[in-house]
Amino acid sequence: MQTHFSISTDSREGLYDITQKVSHIVSSSGIQEGLAQVYVQGATAGIMIQENWDDSVQTDVINFLEKIIPKGVWLHDAQDGNGDSHLKAGLVGPSESIPIINGKLGLSTWQNIFVCEFDGPRQSRNIIVTLIS
Repeated sequence: MQTHFSISTDSREGLYDITQKVSHIVSSSGIQEGLAQVYVQGATAGIMIQENWDDSVQTDVINFLEKIIPKGVWLHDAQDGNGDSHLKAGLVGPSESIPIINGKLGLSTWQNIFVCEFDGPRQSRNIIVTLIS
């Protein structure tokens, strides 16, 4: 089974929690055991499983990536000024796979699924969820 949904982002860089949406897709599918693969389309975004309790962790992720991949120093910046966005997205990666256990995402208590925006704001980021039983 495969479906998709879109989110909008409101800043150049940030983590956007999509866990509830993906959880709803899994529970609606009726799949009890399997795999949920979550993929974001676009060369300047990623998917990350990260801490959900304290927003400072998400801010730390953005701040860390800004320190190791600064803006304005990359060859691609000559084209459209977002060389750092491409590198950050490549480092994080466009997808994550989560086991489906007893009809639910197999995330731990402190894990959520985030879209990582590195070149926003965007009116639409398309996320594809593929479920395999």
